[in-house]
Amino acid sequence: MMNLSGKRVLVTGAGGFIGSHLTELLVHEGAEVRAFCKYNGRGDLGKISQLPETVFRQLEIQSGDLQDPFVVDRAVEDRDIVFHLAALIGIPYSYLAPADYVATNITGTLNVLEACRRHQVTRVLQTSTSEVYGSAVEIPMNEKHRLHPQSPYAASKVASDSLALSYFRSFDTPVVVVRPFNTFGPRQSTRAVIPTIFRQLMDTGELKLGSLTPRRDFTYVTDTARGFIELAQCDSAIGETVNLGTGISHSIEEIAGTCMKIAGKTSVIHCENKRIRPDKSEVDHLQADISKVKQLCNWSANIDFETGLRLTFEDLKLAPPSLTSGYSI
Repeated sequence: MMNLSGKRVLVTGAGGFIGSHLTELLVHEGAEVRAFCKYNGRGDLGKISQLPETVFRQLEIQSGDLQDPFVVDRAVEDRDIVFHLAALIGIPYSYLAPADYVATNITGTLNVLEACRRHQVTRVLQTSTSEVYGSAVEIPMNEKHRLHPQSPYAASKVASDSLALSYFRSFDTPVVVVRPFNTFGPRQSTRAVIPTIFRQLMDTGELKLGSLTPRRDFTYVTDTARGFIELAQCDSAIGETVNLGTGISHSIEEIAGTCMKIAGKTSVIHCENKRIRPDKSEVDHLQADISKVKQLCNWSANIDFETGLRLTFEDLKLAPPSLTSGYSI
């Protein structure tokens, strides 16, 4: 098993929700971390700007765009391990701008893989999503479940995962496809369902949501980040696709009820059509079979769902109020 202490690591999407937690954990593991963040004219580094100063000052920051193969090549150069998390992830926006998802998620992943091949990195972690499965045809869902993307976002991730595995099969690039089910916790955008429920309860006391019946398997973010790290150290995971989840699912209505209990507030839930996915695009049920990851590296979630919700709520109470314009799950 690989030791990460002293390893030169690249995290693409380090400014994102999961990426920031993974970056923080890698620093604690003793890795030398280069954080790749999407360039913008504001100099905004995203969620990693919220990391403790003792962690942040140990990072090497590189800004750029996945669609530029030259800047991606410079980011990958001299790295031992690449955690590729950068992607466009919002499902509602993928209905409006599917070409952006192809350019970032597919072409961007191709640029990362080609640079990893060129520089002969020792491990590449490709980030997938449970959305590639579509609505469950069997529960729990193992890695052999059919792929049935029901949104342009999910389709772009099927393609990028396939590219990653093709590089393993064609060029022996040491790829692991990590397939997290839904992740939640501190620093998550209020586009996501759990922070938007809490934020609405805190700001207005009124809940405006979409469909209440979909069920999702939620993992607390530090557990997801730890799963990435454990798979990076697991030689038998190379060339494999591996689920990360809890094996338990919750409906949106159930989640709203638990959030109300934690926040100490009650509210009538208003279902708004603008928050509901198109009929054939709604994914009804996602629930992970995690037997493979347990077998490979003995990973399982440590934080139970309600404890994670309480930690998320406590973090949100410290954050400034923000508009809740919708959510994606």
